[in-house]
Amino acid sequence: MDVLWADGLIIGTTENFGAMAGRTKDFFERIYYPCLEAKQGLPVALYIRAGLDGAGTERGIEAIFTGLKWKKVLPTAVLKGDWQAGFVERCRELGMTVAAGLEAGIY
Repeated sequence: MDVLWADGLIIGTTENFGAMAGRTKDFFERIYYPCLEAKQGLPVALYIRAGLDGAGTERGIEAIFTGLKWKKVLPTAVLKGDWQAGFVERCRELGMTVAAGLEAGIY
């Protein structure tokens, strides 16, 4: 399981009916117990491609982060509304910030 080898993680999901995508939920269901003790304190970040406001999706995922005792290191990037080219840059910045923080030992 790749998560067990990860130094940090960025979760990206769409918002479907005010909640995380089914595949995202499936991911968490598969990794939850294997990672529960082994990955406490894992630095994580989140982005949501939201049709609404992303609030329900963010609450649900942050509850899982809390249960896993993962450390959210940046505010959630909510990519709201119709597709915008700037979404790609926001995700790139999120990834680069997480990578730089991991390399510098900040997280």
